[in-house]
Amino acid sequence: MTQANGSTKPVARMAIGYYRFTDIFFEWHQALPNQADVSPLKALIAYNALVHPEHPLRKQGVNGIELYLGTFETGEMRLLFSSAQVEYMRYWLHTVGLTEKPIPIPSSEYLIQPSDLVSCSPDVYSDAAVLKKAIKSIDKNNKRLRGSGTLLTSRRFAFEKARTLWAAKLGTWCAMDFEAWDMDHTLLTEFGWSIARWEDGTLVKEDGHLIVKEHRSYTQKYVPNHREFYNFGPSEVVNKQTFKQRIHDIINKHREMGPLFLVFHDNSQDIKYLKSDAVKAVERLDYILPDNPKKGEIYVVDTADLFSALEGDESNNKRSLERVCRHLQIPTKYLHNAGNDAHYTLEAMISMASGDPVDQQREQRWPKRTEESQPRVEFKDWEEDSDFSDMEGVMGPPTAGVTEDE
Repeated sequence: MTQANGSTKPVARMAIGYYRFTDIFFEWHQALPNQADVSPLKALIAYNALVHPEHPLRKQGVNGIELYLGTFETGEMRLLFSSAQVEYMRYWLHTVGLTEKPIPIPSSEYLIQPSDLVSCSPDVYSDAAVLKKAIKSIDKNNKRLRGSGTLLTSRRFAFEKARTLWAAKLGTWCAMDFEAWDMDHTLLTEFGWSIARWEDGTLVKEDGHLIVKEHRSYTQKYVPNHREFYNFGPSEVVNKQTFKQRIHDIINKHREMGPLFLVFHDNSQDIKYLKSDAVKAVERLDYILPDNPKKGEIYVVDTADLFSALEGDESNNKRSLERVCRHLQIPTKYLHNAGNDAHYTLEAMISMASGDPVDQQREQRWPKRTEESQPRVEFKDWEEDSDFSDMEGVMGPPTAGVTEDE
């Protein structure tokens, strides 16, 4: 397709809102007053056109059409266009002469404000069949949630799906964590990973910790400086290029072996780092765990959401990794080290996913702590106070060494 300006890709604009993909795909053209404009619009937003390398919405350096996956407070998810994308398409159609004038924007009743969403993240599609499947999968999940109207319902659904997939011994489960300098979050200082997978039915685990050589002199101001205190083996000090390549290698290796489940604790920031210029390890992630995960696909599991389901919390106030591990009775030491955080995140996921169904597990862990009208566990004050259970740092640094990349 010819670009609106002949050769230059469209300039990204600030999104001030969103439209449901289905509203744009099925409804927009029906409201156009000039019937001559219908065919050009339908051709532009057809599945095969959207994923075409020369579609006017294609961003430079992005392998596919970048849409957005938004989550509402009800737990329902929707694939979205940004309002900037919709604006660009209507002016592009006019600029290249396919419409006599810019077509009208969709009705304001279709506009979704950023404040309407609990979360919203980019999602890239390079294949029309995959895009169609994603629409159907999201709709299927939303129908399961309909009638409950709560974020807790979607978390409970994700909890049970994680239990099912873990019990089936499918794929590789890889917890990841980044640390950045807290005075400039574009400066990544550490990366940690913790992997669980199966070989001939036997669980195999692997842990690792990388430190960025060029950023080793940056010390944290607002969080503990535990970069050198990795608990599970020697840390590796590597340059920025090696740091990036090692992360790519981990992801590519394990997605080639089967489905890859990336496990985070409160995923938003770590996923931003994975997609940042410093790493650029992933483009498209699936945030909905499927019934039949596919080889090569990457799925997101969030232990903050799993624990919210377990304790019966439907608020957006997610608990810290330290508190989650404390309530799950997983001892921790030297958190805010990326390798340690990744290890404890995976242990928290396994603890929940390998247990009984969510309601049974809640009662087993915290008997008679809920009321019929209040599903959330009522923890005692001493259970919420880290001074009673967290002696982190008292015993001094671990004995494991640090190896440096030449």
